[in-house]
Amino acid sequence: MILLGIDYGQQRTGVAVCDPMGILATPVGVIETTGRRKLVAQLCEIAKERKAEKFVLGLPLRTDGSKGDKALACEELAEVLRRESGLVVELWDERFSSVVAHQNLGAAGVRAKNRKGIIDAAAAVVILQSYLDR
Repeated sequence: MILLGIDYGQQRTGVAVCDPMGILATPVGVIETTGRRKLVAQLCEIAKERKAEKFVLGLPLRTDGSKGDKALACEELAEVLRRESGLVVELWDERFSSVVAHQNLGAAGVRAKNRKGIIDAAAAVVILQSYLDR
């Protein structure tokens, strides 16, 4: 089953995809978040192109597990994405995904100043890979 991982952000949204066996997540890219309607249309198009059957949307819970404004915005996005795509959207705890993504990029030799354009896709990979590994 092909899944799309999403790291939703106010400015940029990272997207990742897994292989058909559901073993390995890889980055697709970053979408400039210029409005929810446009973002949902772009995510639906990527899902169609990649033949995805499900979205895994990162849910940014606070460290104590409670939901803040960002988590509520992700829940709203999930509802719209479900309605527009007809696919299952599963919310996945993404606490520390950006930290892990920064560490992974650092370990791969990507300099900090070069991470801005790819960190969101790397975070989407972390979200999706943790979902696959569970």
